[in-house]
Amino acid sequence: MMDRIEFGEFGTAMGWSSNQYKCRKLLVMAILLTILFMAVNSVVWAVEEKISTAQDQENIAIAIYNENLALIKDTRKVLLDKDVNRLAWRDVSAQIRSETAILRSLADSTKFQLLEQNFDFDLLTPAKLLEKYMGKEILVIRTNSATGVETSETAIVLSTNEGVILKFNDRIEAGVPGRLVFPGVPQNLRDKPTLLITLLSSKLGKQDLELSYLTQGLSWHADYVIALDETNHLLDLSGLVTLTNRSGIAYHNAKLQLIAGDVNQIQTESHVGRKMMALTTEAADAMRMKQEPLFEYHLYTLQHPTTLLENQTKQVALMSATNIVFNKEYLLQGTDYYYSGKYDMLNQKHKINILINFRNKGEALGIPLPKGIARVYKKDSQGNSQFVGEDHIDHTANNEVIRLQLGNAFDITADKIQTDFQQIASTMHHANIFETAYQITLKNAKKETITVKVQEPIPGDWSVISESLPHVKLNAGLAEWQIPVAAESETKLNYRVRVKY
Repeated sequence: MMDRIEFGEFGTAMGWSSNQYKCRKLLVMAILLTILFMAVNSVVWAVEEKISTAQDQENIAIAIYNENLALIKDTRKVLLDKDVNRLAWRDVSAQIRSETAILRSLADSTKFQLLEQNFDFDLLTPAKLLEKYMGKEILVIRTNSATGVETSETAIVLSTNEGVILKFNDRIEAGVPGRLVFPGVPQNLRDKPTLLITLLSSKLGKQDLELSYLTQGLSWHADYVIALDETNHLLDLSGLVTLTNRSGIAYHNAKLQLIAGDVNQIQTESHVGRKMMALTTEAADAMRMKQEPLFEYHLYTLQHPTTLLENQTKQVALMSATNIVFNKEYLLQGTDYYYSGKYDMLNQKHKINILINFRNKGEALGIPLPKGIARVYKKDSQGNSQFVGEDHIDHTANNEVIRLQLGNAFDITADKIQTDFQQIASTMHHANIFETAYQITLKNAKKETITVKVQEPIPGDWSVISESLPHVKLNAGLAEWQIPVAAESETKLNYRVRVKY
């Protein structure tokens, strides 16, 4: 009896070539795999869906990054059947990046296998419900306004574009003629964002499952409040972290961590849009956050659980320090293009910038500070705090200097004029050589002596030929003069620079 057919026998008998036989063999295998998949799929869909909500939650941890990104770790105790389970994991972020979702068993991962997961973000609304019943039958109930008697009849939804069109047995009507009654909610339409997970479990019983995923809609930034003392030598610094939750769900009693640093992300188009509602604000938490390094970033951990409600802004304390020594600076900054041409109209009053600087060091300060906005206040003669300026600070490591520009001085001005300009013949190494001279007049209307830093960015290969006060070369393209100006007086700076290009 023949128990197999070789190509030489069967293929030749059918008149097929070797390639034709291989193609037909692959086609048969594909058909068999499709049938097998459909059979397995039908078994999966026959399994009753299990629903897990936030009530099953045993622990939730949130790590929020600077750039509208957070890592969620949601641990729940879920009753699983042996073999196939269809688990509807509700109360996930509406802005979940579903491709990052990972579900694992904390008890025994070897007896747990993930088959498939789908994120259902098509949420239940009247418009969506009508849209899902396009071409299907619904019930329309009318109430007689005079008698209060209700009548009902069936209709087919023909269209929901720019209004509702219904087909009754004897007519077609536009608009909603009464109450619409639907037989049920379509399977892929959810009242909340839901991650639908198909998995295999080797045993029956409750298991601790952890779902981790990345999401947008959660963000944080640091805000700093600085109070200057009356002597203009000491300041108090308080740091607050402002948290914003627009992810679509609330997080109750969550373990909260913040990661400061610039984490690289691949930018992709967001496929889920959500309404942003008005935000509420909670008072600052009194407990300072614990800081530690993480890879090349810094991690800040809130010392107790907190709740982040949906569409809420909350502030928690980051740090505080008092009696920090600071310096006040007056700065006049020039422009590099002044050194390659002749300028006759420069003698208008130039603004003098006001800056303060202090070093991030000490027992109370001395921790890596995340980037944010620092707002500075000073008390007036009556003891009332007045706002005097704000500036951004970048991520600042321990022992680094923080410099804040607060505004422009009212009582200090500068006039700048070009006193000479010459173009000198070129050389073998330099095509252009210029000599230019300037006079800067600094005027101080205050009743105290001040020092103004004059910083001039100078391009090319440059040297100072002459000067009335000595300069310091801060770097290859920057010269600085520190000029004392007596009270209610003025001081002139004269200098000549040679620039080679």
